[in-house]
Amino acid sequence: MTAPDPSKGVYAISVAADLVGMGMQQLRWYEAQGLLAPERTSGGTRRYSENDLTRLRRIDQLLDSGLNLAGIAMVMDLQDEVHDLRHELTEQQATTAELTQPQSTTAGQGTTEEQSTTAEEGRGA
Repeated sequence: MTAPDPSKGVYAISVAADLVGMGMQQLRWYEAQGLLAPERTSGGTRRYSENDLTRLRRIDQLLDSGLNLAGIAMVMDLQDEVHDLRHELTEQQATTAELTQPQSTTAGQGTTEEQSTTAEEGRGA
C-alpha cells in the first residue's frame, strides 16, 4: 500500500480547522494574505492537504514567536526557497556522483592499443 500524497487536498475547511486548532475564518484570512493556497474543487470548495496543515501549524508557531503576518510571509517564502534549493542540490549531487563513478566493465583494462604499447615498452622496444 502506498502512502497518500501529502500535497493532495483532502480535508474540508472545517476538518482542517479542527485538525490545526484554528477557526475557519483564520484559514480563510491566511489564504487571503497569501500564506497558503489550498486546492479547490470544481465547485470552488477548499481542500486542504497534509502540507497545508503543516504550513498552518508553522504559521501558528511563528505567530506565537511574535512575528506579524508580513514577517511570517517573508519567513515562509525563505523557508520554501531553502527547501527547493536543498532539493536541487541533492539532485545535482546525485547526478555528479553518477558521472564520476568509474565504469566497472573497462576499469583498469585499457584499450587494446594501450595494452600492446605497454607490452612493447615492457620488452624494451
